[in-house]
Parts: sequence; structure tokens; C-alpha cells
Amino acid sequence: MATAKKAPAKKAPAKKAAPAAKKAPAKKVAAKKAAPAKKVAAKKPAAKKAAPAKKVVAKKAPAKKVAAKKAPAKKRTPNAAFMKAMTPSAALAAVIGQTAVPRTEVVSKLWTYIKKHGLQDKVNKRNINADDKLKAVFGKAQVTMFELAGLIGKHLK
Repeated sequence: MATAKKAPAKKAPAKKAAPAAKKAPAKKVAAKKAAPAKKVAAKKPAAKKAAPAKKVVAKKAPAKKVAAKKAPAKKRTPNAAFMKAMTPSAALAAVIGQTAVPRTEVVSKLWTYIKKHGLQDKVNKRNINADDKLKAVFGKAQVTMFELAGLIGKHLK
């Protein structure tokens, strides 16, 4: 008989999901049936099996909310300051060329030059060993990749 009482308790939430016209009577029926179900749940540990089923339903709703939050992130526009074409100095132009390019393109061209000439340190890949052209830009023989953007900024107008 205990199983017969559990079955109406599970059907009551399904009735709540019915169209809006039936919601008011369903709540009254659910309230009457929910009270005995709670008493049974307090006495018997078998009611714990019904609780995880409700949690699974609750987990599906937040997953949809997370997907909705990802969509606005794609609408982000790039900063115009990074896309502005800048003219390199004579020392930097010897490495990347004389044409005016955005700051982001300057960094990528420098990395292609560094990798093409094998100037990345073999032991510590974060360090860049400067050749004659890069010494004029950096001002020292070895720099880290984190200093790179700051040192390039001095050579752009």
C-alpha cells in the first residue's frame, strides 16, 4: 500500500505542468496528496529515491541558463585602439617591414620573425634571445615574452 501512495505523489507534479486552466484544481489535489506523502517520507527511507528524480529535473533548467549567457559574449566588438594602424620606427621596420600595421599585427609579425630565426630560448621558452636587428628594438640581449609588448610600444607612432 505504501507504493500506491507514492504513485499519486509523483503524478501530482505532472498535473502542475498541465495547461494554465487546470493549475488551480491541481494544486488543491496536490496539497492533499503531498501531506500524506511527506509523512511516509519521514518514516521510510525508500522515499529518498523520489528526491533525486526531482533534483535531476532541477539540474536541466540551469544548464539552459548557462547556454543563454554564452550568446551575449560573442557580441563583443574589438577595441578600435588595437586596430589602429601604427607606423613602426626604423629599427622595428627592419624586422617587420615599413608598412603601417595595427599593434596586434606587429606582435604577430615579431613572433613569426622570432620563430623563423630560432631566437626563442631552448631551455626557457618564455625568453627571447635577440639578434642584431632585435637588439636595436629591445635594447638588450635577452627579453621575456611579457616585456615584448611594452618594448614594442616605444617603437610605434
